[in-house]
Amino acid sequence: MTDSGWAIGLMSGTSLDGIDAALLRTDGVDVVEAGPGLTQPYGAEFREQLRACFGKREAPAKVVSSLTEYHAQAVQAVLDRAGMTADMIEVIGFHGQTIHHDAGAGITVQIGDGALLASLTDIPVVAQMRLADMAAGGQGAPLAPAFHAAMAGPYRDRPCGFLNIGGVANITYLAPAAGDDVPEPIAFDTGPGNALIDDWAASHTGQAYDRNGFLAAAGAVDEAVLKQLMDNPYFSKPYPKSADRDDFNRAVLTGLSPVDGAATLTRFTIESIAAGIEQLPEQPPCWWATGGGRHNPQLMAGLRARLAPVQVEPVELIGWAGDMVEAWAFAYLAKRALKGLPLSFPGTTGVAEAISGGELHHAPGRAA
Repeated sequence: MTDSGWAIGLMSGTSLDGIDAALLRTDGVDVVEAGPGLTQPYGAEFREQLRACFGKREAPAKVVSSLTEYHAQAVQAVLDRAGMTADMIEVIGFHGQTIHHDAGAGITVQIGDGALLASLTDIPVVAQMRLADMAAGGQGAPLAPAFHAAMAGPYRDRPCGFLNIGGVANITYLAPAAGDDVPEPIAFDTGPGNALIDDWAASHTGQAYDRNGFLAAAGAVDEAVLKQLMDNPYFSKPYPKSADRDDFNRAVLTGLSPVDGAATLTRFTIESIAAGIEQLPEQPPCWWATGGGRHNPQLMAGLRARLAPVQVEPVELIGWAGDMVEAWAFAYLAKRALKGLPLSFPGTTGVAEAISGGELHHAPGRAA
């Protein structure tokens, strides 16, 4: 196996749309090749079983094993798509499913059985990549900025910004590099992304999300409710900081119609992202958007209007598949973990110094 071996990254976000699985060839520093990826959807019943675990510090053993089996299926699916076999893969980066994150209390819970996944796939697995950071006093999130910095390589002569709109939204700001002086990223969760909108759509329409923003487009923002949503100390708290999907008070939405609630929550995501961006020392000329939120025309139009003259564009415009960025990130982080390279930095999680992490699970059929 060469130093620039193939890795598979797996990401199951709080939006619960499924597992993103993607192949990446990397040495943990440079990206040699971005391979194919796919999303393996959860069944509706299992999605609700996962949703029932949110906010808890543990999950039923059956849910954990089923989740891990879903991930093993995603690994096989992406291998089949690429025409590859397990012996061609050096490592899997396994995020698991976050069910509880409270950085203030030093608690983060990602469920999933790394040892079982290694056994099912016959590929070594790096899991639990947030724990070392939190044990060292960091927020444990976000972790993707190390990969964003690698993605931005050709553009580091100018300020770069990545906006990930997943269940929770987060931003990565990269100051311009000057020769060998490459500043570490600044990154943090801005607040809600898609999760509150998705939950509202599911509870009021039975649909998993607000497809194409149609619900929000048909409604009107309730400014009084929006003000209550934004009246949260998280938004003025200095970065680095991280959030959980359950950190924001939804009770104030009681009584709103399905369309007005969707419009208000969509605007809440826009305003909270803007509030986070306003904390940065400098604005990039463009925010490159990743994650499921970039598919929502209502959300993207609102962000463009709110952040103008700074542009907001899908990351596809610079050659990346936006739905796979988080999965690629965990493939990249797994390779860095194998080499003991940092996964997080003072400017991304608040950890005192750059730190590696992850727990390695060897594949039973391979030599350690």
